[in-house]
Amino acid sequence: MSRKHPVIAVTGSSGAGTSTVKRTFDNIFRREGIRAAVIEGDAFHRHTRVEMKAEVERADREGRPMSHFGPDANEWASLEAQFRTYGEAGRCRTRHYLHNAEEAASWGQEPGTFTPWQDTPVDTDLLFYEGLHGCVRTTAVDIARHVDLKIGVVPIINLEWIQKIHRDTRDRGYSTEAVADTILRRMHDYVHYICPQFAETDINFQRVPVVDTSNPFIARDIPTAGESMTVIRFRNPRGIDFPYLLSMIGDSFMSRANTIVVPGGRMDLAMQLILTPMILRLVEIGRVQHA
Repeated sequence: MSRKHPVIAVTGSSGAGTSTVKRTFDNIFRREGIRAAVIEGDAFHRHTRVEMKAEVERADREGRPMSHFGPDANEWASLEAQFRTYGEAGRCRTRHYLHNAEEAASWGQEPGTFTPWQDTPVDTDLLFYEGLHGCVRTTAVDIARHVDLKIGVVPIINLEWIQKIHRDTRDRGYSTEAVADTILRRMHDYVHYICPQFAETDINFQRVPVVDTSNPFIARDIPTAGESMTVIRFRNPRGIDFPYLLSMIGDSFMSRANTIVVPGGRMDLAMQLILTPMILRLVEIGRVQHA
């Protein structure tokens, strides 16, 4: 972990809403004049889409789990190396995974492939990661130890599945049945590699719908922000000004000594109020050490 070159990671499962949270960070960075190097978790998948299909079929024949959530499908050692390198030198390398035809066309490539590796820009204030594995710890890697601020995005699982089903069928062309198969395939790795990260995070944002989500596979709509509450849990609540947050966020309340609950429509406001001073503190410390 480096205070001179801080690293922030937003971690959540597929369909958890990390991309939405990324937009909040983008707004904070733009408003506060913070220069962020950005890494996407998908950049550290090990296989192209065609290769992954073949690997999954081979894993099925061999009777072992294989999914994008687990170690066999990802370059975790490389991701850890990039975090470590940025912490030491303020630069690292990344690439993009091209999910669909529109993304791929701008690069002149096929969907499901990777762009070439590139260096992150010079003179950035921090590294920002958004993806599946920003806080992974295993016997082989310890990605979490290189991260200065760890954020978990963890909607309850039925809501997570609804969001994934709608995204993958609408934006990526999959059938509901194919998405259900993917969810089942990933369950072993979800339990062993995704869930444990949320014990490492400094803050978890968990959206909880207040409408019926009992069968996510037939839900016609994603519950709206107005149909949800957001549970915000702090690993260490020391220094968190809960009275201020309660006064600024209407209809919010404390459910535990380290947990505040806010209306879903005010999640962005809550994130702005909570995260802006934390980010500014990390950046200020880094800039002082650079001076």
